[in-house]
Amino acid sequence: MNSFGHKFKFTTFGESHGKALGCIVDGVPAGIKIDESFIQSEMNRRKPGQNEFATARNEGDKIEILSGVFEGITTGTSVAMIIFNENQKSNDYTNIKDLFRPGHADFTYFNKYGTRDYRGGGRSSARETAARVAAGAIAKLLLQEVGISIQSGIFAINGIEAQNIDFTHVKNSEIYALDAKVENAQKEAILKAKNSHDSVGGVALVCVKNAPVGLGEPLYFKLDSQIANAMMSINAVKGVEIGEGFASASLLGSQNNDEIRSNGFKSNHSGGILGGISNGDDINVKVYFKPTPSIFIKQETIDKNNHDVECALKGRHDPCVAVRGSVVAESMMALVIADMLLLNMSSNIENIKKVYK
Repeated sequence: MNSFGHKFKFTTFGESHGKALGCIVDGVPAGIKIDESFIQSEMNRRKPGQNEFATARNEGDKIEILSGVFEGITTGTSVAMIIFNENQKSNDYTNIKDLFRPGHADFTYFNKYGTRDYRGGGRSSARETAARVAAGAIAKLLLQEVGISIQSGIFAINGIEAQNIDFTHVKNSEIYALDAKVENAQKEAILKAKNSHDSVGGVALVCVKNAPVGLGEPLYFKLDSQIANAMMSINAVKGVEIGEGFASASLLGSQNNDEIRSNGFKSNHSGGILGGISNGDDINVKVYFKPTPSIFIKQETIDKNNHDVECALKGRHDPCVAVRGSVVAESMMALVIADMLLLNMSSNIENIKKVYK
């Protein structure tokens, strides 16, 4: 299960310490202008080694397009892209090759498959998300053609929440903070955990603007269900909120309903989705990341022979995976919206007539 999407579909390949990672994107319409500098800028937002708040692994994450683009325009065939790994340190993992790291997929992968790539987690590593960002960049270029934009930022770190949402500030923040007033406190929380050889969790906010009414396929391919599916597929994500989210369970219907007037909705508790279909308002989603499980504190575990042992990790790891994870969440949102946009083209006969007039 290495593919995601229905009409706009991508498949990723590669491992954390393998030769390369990449993706194949199917269903890309012909005629989209491909801005390679934009794709690379998206990769740069996610790539490691940029500051003290991220892993020190220094990867260039240079994207190379292999197919599906001719003279800067998509041809309608599959777009293949590759990213070569440059800075692996596989020796950092030899001491845990027979151990199951607490909080990781080691235990479940080994018990499911009978084998595992212990070098950085192999396929289960968050390194795989580089390929998702590449695919998401193609989706964004498609969405730009119809005026849909997607933004993301860090809403909370270690429980320190933004009081004001400012997506313009995100561009100037090392941790993609949404609120300048709490950014320093969020940074301090990350560095405190890092200096204690520990890690912290965080919450990313993703917002879609200018989505049309009608995205989403009831009953079993709802927009909100596919957003949740996409976000929960990201490493370390343990929860997803759409609109008012968990808080809606504590409200009255009279408080939670979004009243409608001729000029639009009076509020947006629904997060831009009703009945699994976009209602034209902003789509707001919060994505909850657990603390990075790779920490440098000795922990109890077992080995593959079920012996009780102690785990002491080496290597280079993010003290807060939510920071770079926010870029991945934004990319996955773009992929979902692009898929729903293409699906919606065949939702009624009038849409089909517009294409084949």
